[in-house]
Amino acid sequence: MSARLFLCAGLVALLAWGGLAPTGTAQDVLIPMDEKQSNHLKAYGAVYSTLKSGQKVDWLLNSRGGSFLTGATKTVKQELRSRGVSFQEVSGAQASQIIAEVESDGSNMAAVPLEKAPKIAVYAPSGAVPWDDAVRLALNYADVPHDVIYDDAVLNGELDQYDWLHLHHEDFTGQFGKFIRYRNEPWYIQKQKKARELAREHGYRKVSQLKLAVTQRIRNYVRRGGFMFSMCSGTETFDIALSARKTDIVPDAYDGDPVDPNALENLDFGPTLAFTDFRPNLNAQEYSHSNIDVGPPPSEIRDPSLDYFTLFDFSAKWDPVPTMLTQNHVATVKGFVGQTTAFKEDLVKEDVVVLAKPPERDQVRYIHGTLGQGTFTFYSGHDPEDYQHFVGDPPTDLSLHPNSPGYRLILNNILFPAAKKKKQKT
Repeated sequence: MSARLFLCAGLVALLAWGGLAPTGTAQDVLIPMDEKQSNHLKAYGAVYSTLKSGQKVDWLLNSRGGSFLTGATKTVKQELRSRGVSFQEVSGAQASQIIAEVESDGSNMAAVPLEKAPKIAVYAPSGAVPWDDAVRLALNYADVPHDVIYDDAVLNGELDQYDWLHLHHEDFTGQFGKFIRYRNEPWYIQKQKKARELAREHGYRKVSQLKLAVTQRIRNYVRRGGFMFSMCSGTETFDIALSARKTDIVPDAYDGDPVDPNALENLDFGPTLAFTDFRPNLNAQEYSHSNIDVGPPPSEIRDPSLDYFTLFDFSAKWDPVPTMLTQNHVATVKGFVGQTTAFKEDLVKEDVVVLAKPPERDQVRYIHGTLGQGTFTFYSGHDPEDYQHFVGDPPTDLSLHPNSPGYRLILNNILFPAAKKKKQKT
């Protein structure tokens, strides 16, 4: 019988003290993810590297902030030390105690085996700098390998090479982020020129038509079993594009022809992932895509120290997916704004799971849902450690925020596919 299946007494007392005594006969390592972890973000990279080497890892949901347990190989210990990640060496008997306590009937904990490192892609245009996107910052800081792909790769059918896809802060409506105030800036002119050229290369007259085709390909990728994650405007505009596939919501300032006079009546929310019954903003001059986004926090809580949202509690044994996505060492996360700061609660579809929301406000910050064999997760805001990020602002230095709860939520998502069976292709 495996040592991990052997039940021993005394674990509760050991865990209550927040640690286990080192042993000279260590067979496993415990990577705590509570307040005792020196670098939460690098820990995810270490776990990813361990999975990539072919070694399995147990994710102990709701145990010490979502800790990890794996074999104490020389390579694993060197990897953890080199990254500055806290860990504890435990014997086989102690590992058995940990698993027994986590899996006990009376606990709200569960051990989820992680089996393979997911292959990761980030959808972003060429020339996009990593510090424009919190996910790329997180992946780079945690040393998680990933490919950067864009419209050509999506339209050429390359998505099925990847298990997990992140959508850069893209405007899938073809309105160039509604950054019309920057229309005379060289970077905006170049972005617009490249997008129009790419549309023509693929046989589309307008950028909005190209983006709709890309959006539909990504939706099919999710339906076939892909895992998709997005933040900020990449969430909202994805569903707007799908809802407007039979009409034109793009003002002539962006595409040279007027909005369909019956655009609002011709919207179709059937194919959208997360949102329904919303209204796109048809004003080219307004820096807003739709009423999905609630906008910046009201003035009375504009002080960043007063803006926060709360993670929901889930049953680790009965709801392991939302539990994985909300693992953290704190229950509340400080707020941060973006072009899409928060989602209006009554526009979220009924079958979508709300993972986090601010107290006493009609809005949500973090949601998750399924489509066919796959899943999507939307996280609002731009940068969890930069309250109000502006164009041209310097990048966030994550070495100053190694224990960021907001960035932890991003990295929970990259491990989520490791706990699932390999997606089926059709």
